[in-house]
Amino acid sequence: MSLFISSLNSGSNGNCYYIGNEEEAILIDAGISCRETEKRLKRLHLSIEKIKAIFVSHEHSDHITGIVQLAKKYQLPIYITAGTRTGSRLILEEHLAVTFAAYHPVKIGGLTITPFPKFHDACDPHSFIVSSSSVTVGIFTDIGIACDQVIRYFQQCHAAFLESNYDVDMLNNGRYPYYLKKRISGGKGHLSNAQALALFLTHRPPFMTHLLLSHLSQNNNCPKLVEELFSQYALKTQITVASRFEETPVFQVTALQQQEVPSEQLFRNTKHLQLSLF
Repeated sequence: MSLFISSLNSGSNGNCYYIGNEEEAILIDAGISCRETEKRLKRLHLSIEKIKAIFVSHEHSDHITGIVQLAKKYQLPIYITAGTRTGSRLILEEHLAVTFAAYHPVKIGGLTITPFPKFHDACDPHSFIVSSSSVTVGIFTDIGIACDQVIRYFQQCHAAFLESNYDVDMLNNGRYPYYLKKRISGGKGHLSNAQALALFLTHRPPFMTHLLLSHLSQNNNCPKLVEELFSQYALKTQITVASRFEETPVFQVTALQQQEVPSEQLFRNTKHLQLSLF
């Protein structure tokens, strides 16, 4: 069994992630318009008819802009917590609004979606892992810190969408006001490149085949910088930087045999990382 994944858009201008098997799929967030979602799925040769639900991570506009129109047009159930629904002020058809709870898996056909809370400046924010048979994909964006539960779920993933939002020097030396810099880096904002890389290098499972680096800041980051930073430690994991302007290709994720990574190689990489970051 495989999972097929794509970032339809990733950034402060809109976030939308596709995860599906051969029969059904879901979207995590729908922060681009219904029309743009349709266009990007069509370019990827992904049938919108396979999408059975949308899961909402939190109420910020770059995650919910297209939800109402998509849900109404295709009669898609929207899985959303009560707190997020209140904070979002979305006007949803009642028969399409479904409440989920942290750590309680939701079954959508052959997909199992497990939500868990995260640190972010929103009413009731959640991240998700999506599993089908023996394959697991994680969506870890808009997280202020890599807390214990982020680490625990990341260690289960064959592929992951991982936030790498800002470069510390670019943020500190940039034009954002002080309060906004603190909001971004203060523990309930976003993960820096260094924090994301430390999570990847320290807790990547040996069977992780794909890492899609997501939600890059337009003003405080650079896609080339992020790709070069992670690629030098990638080993057998394919690194992709998700764009804020277009969809990624569709990646097929399978449960291959665990890839052996010599512990001494991981140790050397960790030591080099520590020296280069501090």
